Amino acid sequence: MEQLLPRNVVGKAVRQLRYKRGWTQEALAAKCEVAGCAISRGTLAKIEAQIRSATDIELFAIAAALEVPIPTLFPKDFARQLRNAGWNRGN
Repeated sequence: MEQLLPRNVVGKAVRQLRYKRGWTQEALAAKCEVAGCAISRGTLAKIEAQIRSATDIELFAIAAALEVPIPTLFPKDFARQLRNAGWNRGN
């Protein structure tokens, strides 16, 4: 039986990286807009709380705003979690 993964695995990292920079959610939202994607403060709050998943374009904008590579937003053991959940590279 396959294990279920959380729908949103990037929210914790987004929050941690934002805190590390001393930014408010409003500040990150503004930087995302400059990066090309309008994300509201409320949407960021839901992504950080892992209530809502981020879309692909939102991931690009959030990573650009935070000035980190996209993989930085994923847990370090995410590949192992995928394998344990039954995902293979060939899928």
